[in-house]
Amino acid sequence: MDCHSPDMQEIELKFQVPPGARAAVDAAVAGRERRARVRLQAAYFDTADRALAASGMALRLRREGRHWVQTLKAGGADGLTRAEHNVALAPDADAPPQVDPRLHRDTPVGQRLLALLKPGQPLACAFGTDILRRSRILRTPLGRVELAFDEGSIVAGDTKLPVRELEIELVAGSPLAVIATARQWVARHGLWLDTRSKAERGDLLARGETFVPERRQQAVKLSASMAIDEARRAVLLSCLDQISVNASQVASERFHAEHVHQLRVGLRRLRSALALFDADSPDPALETPAAALFRELGAARDAQAIAEPLALELQGALRSIGLVLALPAPQLPADALPPAAIVRSAAAQTLLLELYVQTQAEAAPANPGDAPLRDQLAGRIQRWHKQALRDARRFAELDDPARHALRKHAKRLRYAAEFAGALFDRRGVRRYLKTLSAMQDVLGRLIDTLVGLAAYTERAATDPTALFAVGWLAARRERLLAECEAPLARFCKAERFWKA
Repeated sequence: MDCHSPDMQEIELKFQVPPGARAAVDAAVAGRERRARVRLQAAYFDTADRALAASGMALRLRREGRHWVQTLKAGGADGLTRAEHNVALAPDADAPPQVDPRLHRDTPVGQRLLALLKPGQPLACAFGTDILRRSRILRTPLGRVELAFDEGSIVAGDTKLPVRELEIELVAGSPLAVIATARQWVARHGLWLDTRSKAERGDLLARGETFVPERRQQAVKLSASMAIDEARRAVLLSCLDQISVNASQVASERFHAEHVHQLRVGLRRLRSALALFDADSPDPALETPAAALFRELGAARDAQAIAEPLALELQGALRSIGLVLALPAPQLPADALPPAAIVRSAAAQTLLLELYVQTQAEAAPANPGDAPLRDQLAGRIQRWHKQALRDARRFAELDDPARHALRKHAKRLRYAAEFAGALFDRRGVRRYLKTLSAMQDVLGRLIDTLVGLAAYTERAATDPTALFAVGWLAARRERLLAECEAPLARFCKAERFWKA
């Protein structure tokens, strides 16, 4: 007879283990008792059009020793928690039993699955896993966690993807027990966080894809009844989602330039949120490492998002006047680390774990004397608007570093308006953001040109062929300065949605 487990939540973090640390991690998980490894063989099922994967769900049939267990999982909102429902099936079956979605029908996650499937829609095995797991329970001051070191592979057809990862899952106690344990193991063994489940990686493998799409920012919907600390937590959760997903893909060494760009966008949103909610005194436990990581990734962004497009435009300009000239690449920092190494670093991983801590901590209730959330945020947005307005009005007098600072202030102001937008008139927010974005876009093109101009100017000192690029970019700089006038003037007249 089937034995149904209660609907539950799985609270865990997963980390990739570098090759040089695998023996040490395995020995540390085994402990003095040298716990034996268990073989776990699983098949993951989906529809022909990948309806489950597209909805962030996974339906698995796994053999655990002599037993078969059917499991349904679905992603959570905080990157740490997932819905999970297990059904233990008949033991000692030589052949795998048929997968049956109805076994989960009495749970919320099961209802989601059944609503997703069309009547009679077949499910087929999309990929499988073959894992050797060593695990043990660890007692910590905050609760008990299970350490599980998995070695094996994900298999789709004739293609295999190796698995070498450590899972830290809460057994009892506070979710902070998982994070505290993770900090110790990351520091000791050089692990790095990976938000991608085996199901996600298996789906990619089955489709012949290399990486998941970059994670862009998700809308934040604050409510007027929230205390300032509660609103801060909601915004940090949105930042954590964008940062952790892109960071995981970059750390895997299989990524696109847009993953790096969106990771930096997430970091800038995080820093803007900290300044907004911490009254211009951002928490250094997040702000300092976020700023450092943003800067380190900047060289990679400049190389791929600025240098490469500029090189193509320059070659096009040469061809337009009938010249064929091999231009040198712009000079970029020689000591810049690859993006994957930057994200895998102890500093970056510490930042991610601190962000998990602050999104898991209970939000402080509002003080009776506090102004409404809407008024508090409106006051801070007004101060930032006045700062940007002052520089926009005297833009012609600014030097290039000050113009770059204006662009940064415009971005910060835009993110703040997006965070708080649900508290104000939507049409007013949209109008303001449209005006602000137009100014930010032209400033972005100007600053990218300035970055390229500085790089080619440095290169021209040793390579005369770079002089064409310097001249072309200098002319483009003047053209863009003229193009800035109209968007800046519109911004100066923009209606302030928080004053409506």
